[in-house]
Amino acid sequence: MNQLHTKQLNISYADRLIVNNLNLSIPMGKITALVGANGSGKSTILKTMARIMKPTGGGVFLNGKSIHSQSTKEIAKQLAILPQSPTAPDGLTVSELVSYGRFPHQKGMGSLKKEDKEIINWAVQATGLEAFSDRPVDQLSGGQRQRAWIAMALAQETDLLFLDEPTTYLDMTHQLEVLKLLQRLNAEQGRTIVMVVHDLNHATRFAQHMVAIKHGVVVSEGTPQEVMTHDVLRNVFGIEADVVYCSRSGVPLCLPYELANKEADTTFSKEQTHSEGLLKEASA
Repeated sequence: MNQLHTKQLNISYADRLIVNNLNLSIPMGKITALVGANGSGKSTILKTMARIMKPTGGGVFLNGKSIHSQSTKEIAKQLAILPQSPTAPDGLTVSELVSYGRFPHQKGMGSLKKEDKEIINWAVQATGLEAFSDRPVDQLSGGQRQRAWIAMALAQETDLLFLDEPTTYLDMTHQLEVLKLLQRLNAEQGRTIVMVVHDLNHATRFAQHMVAIKHGVVVSEGTPQEVMTHDVLRNVFGIEADVVYCSRSGVPLCLPYELANKEADTTFSKEQTHSEGLLKEASA
């Protein structure tokens, strides 16, 4: 099974250090939720682990090999990523979109083979889109569109699936629709899923592993019970909250009631300033 981890990973935008010396291992066969406030670096970390961004130091390793030293096509056979708010060309049908997931497995400009078509049909069925396979993607509801993109990722036949805020702009019904699909893919197919999640209660309900990030630093990681604590909520999100346990699922839920004081930010701000200074010195 694939093994994915970062080693002393540094990520920067221009001369601004976003992530410094990150060492993170993704548990295989589980759903991992990356959580944190806006600007915490969680999407940046996800994009770098999925090879969309290049690190300025350290690396991301998949099965012992740096993903940035391998070809795009080779990586696309091992991991798939669904970016935030993807868009499809006007008129593109669901089945056509899903077929794009087979490109990493094709040679040259070859046409789809019987095996490719079978996998495309399977991906459409797995996401419950059989009735919409010939419908243009831009005519689908938000939840249906998101399922179509997930179907395309499934057609890549990868063990690893990355998603950047997969429920953005969706109402509650479509959010649950997408999250329950991901949960089913993990449970039934053993897919390793890594996703950036804004809603903490969605993270605790649908992920078995959580990573709380602040200023590019991992503050806490582990099970939802280990991460969803008063101290983490205060430190990472700047809120005071009650942590209660769901009577149906037994997972912890966050009920915020007040803003926390800003003293906890001081240490992290100093660390961030120090990290940026180190990067500038190293590049001088």
